[in-house]
Amino acid sequence: MATPSQHDLRNDFRALLGSDQCFFTASVFDPMSARIAADLGFEVGILGGSVASLQVLAAPDFALITLSEFVEQATRIGRVTRLPVIADADHGYGNALNVMRTITELERAGVAALTIEDTLLPAQYGHKSTDLIPLDEGVGKMRAALEARIDPAMAIIARTNAGQLDDDAAIERVRAYQATGVDGICLVGVRDFDHLERLAAPLDIPLMLVTYGNPELRDRERLAALGVRVVVNGHAAYFAAIKATYDCLREQRDIEASELSASQLSTRYSTLDEYRAWARDYMDVKE
Repeated sequence: MATPSQHDLRNDFRALLGSDQCFFTASVFDPMSARIAADLGFEVGILGGSVASLQVLAAPDFALITLSEFVEQATRIGRVTRLPVIADADHGYGNALNVMRTITELERAGVAALTIEDTLLPAQYGHKSTDLIPLDEGVGKMRAALEARIDPAMAIIARTNAGQLDDDAAIERVRAYQATGVDGICLVGVRDFDHLERLAAPLDIPLMLVTYGNPELRDRERLAALGVRVVVNGHAAYFAAIKATYDCLREQRDIEASELSASQLSTRYSTLDEYRAWARDYMDVKE
């Protein structure tokens, strides 16, 4: 089967955004996982920033991976993928000018869409790692992203953490981002359908949700009716790969089975504890 062109995959993703359905993403982290997802019938994949950080650096999701490292991973996937892939481009790796560079590089890598978020990254001294930048700065980043795009078929999605804001502030943000002309809004931290309905009411562009499997948001038909076109439930496939690798190597060494879960293994073998301690000791990061 021939691999579709990057432009065709971008148009496929736009068709998903323009539909009346809600699609759940496959978490993809390398070329093989992307091709497996397509063969199993997934309509869209996502390369998560947290997954890329673990895959490339064995490091936690603390904005440690560089743009070039992330783009290399996206390019490997983009060469051979048969389904559109969304890239989690974090905060655009810096200010508005860095966002423009991010758009240029990820467009060349072949992604179908990407999210740019308004989180204050990397975490600043004495701040939480989930703090948001001022709204005006966020709007500037979205405008810069749109200006840098060459292929208009590639979708640019503005992401914000609604769980860090009261409803009025969250609505102010998403309306301001919509006004820039972005192709969709990605929401993190939505608690339930009542919360989602309030946030979705003033919007007329497609929504993407990062739910991490929140049981309060599992009704696909209701999500679709509220304009949600893409849902990210998490990255179980990558953690399953960690578990399978551990079990395979453990058996080769004749070591007894472990009760550690995939999540526990990822913590054990990543550098999470070290970075948490360093963030606390040298940056006074408030979690």
